[in-house]
Amino acid sequence: MSNTVSRLLKAAVLLLAFSAPVFAPALAQDYPSRPVRLIIPFPPGGSNDVVGRMVAKQLSEQLGQQVFVDNRGGAGGTIGTEALANATPDGYTLGIVSIAHAVNPALYKLHYDPIKSFTPISILATGPNVLVVNPTSPIKSVKDLLAMAKAKPGELDYASAGVGSFQHLGAELFKLEANVNLTHVPYKGGGPAMQDVIAGHVKIMFSSLVQTTPFIKSGQLIALGTGGAKRNPVLPDVPTIAEAGVPGYVGDNWWGVVAPAGLPAPLADKIYKAVQAALKSPELQAQFEREGAASVEMSSAEFGKYIETEIVKWARVVKEGHITAQ
Repeated sequence: MSNTVSRLLKAAVLLLAFSAPVFAPALAQDYPSRPVRLIIPFPPGGSNDVVGRMVAKQLSEQLGQQVFVDNRGGAGGTIGTEALANATPDGYTLGIVSIAHAVNPALYKLHYDPIKSFTPISILATGPNVLVVNPTSPIKSVKDLLAMAKAKPGELDYASAGVGSFQHLGAELFKLEANVNLTHVPYKGGGPAMQDVIAGHVKIMFSSLVQTTPFIKSGQLIALGTGGAKRNPVLPDVPTIAEAGVPGYVGDNWWGVVAPAGLPAPLADKIYKAVQAALKSPELQAQFEREGAASVEMSSAEFGKYIETEIVKWARVVKEGHITAQ
């Protein structure tokens, strides 16, 4: 490379370095000037999809541009999350993360860093899991399940959205706390798993209450217990799994919005404020309440720290449950 070309390249780099802070506020002021993509790293039908679509609708109103959903399922959410990590950090590609994001580092060899590859924007909500069975099942309570599981170790099967999903980890936590053996039947998404429990092909499921509430209300599934620390107002007559026979059991999911690493701070702040405004909308609050979820207030920095603590927490369950990716 000639000295002249080298000097020109260095000058260009310096120009970009000094001008970036100047352009960032202007960039945020004009944002968004076109539709925004929201990657959901799971197929349609699961809790990530349900929450993501709720938020996309409200966020579209706040930003004044369409926020369209892009379902990128596969490999426990890592395929869609990797696509998000590799996207341009310009605010036009955002993504939904959940408990699976905290579990996957213990399960997979990732091509992204679960912390460093992303800009945390905002946590959205938390919601417990719920233990459900088909209405024709002889299992009518958590105690029935415990008795059957202890009498026939490994013969009771449970459905999940796949290895490392919230459904999978919630069931594995149940196994550890109750000291029972259940057989895992993984599916490619929460929707297909739920349909097979409704059809009676699989006996039980520790599903997200957000995903399952409509099927419980319609009588297609029976709820035996919820995973929160206290009873959920959506199902006030259903005991917690802890009070129904497994003391200490708590299974809560969470959902949040992140962007690729390197998103300019003014853009991140503008998106954060739009998400907060969306979360405060009466329509979204009502939707969350109907589905058994609750919105949570955290700063972007607090959300980033929360993800780090969740990674540590669920790594223990993966290790003690001897869970491996398939």
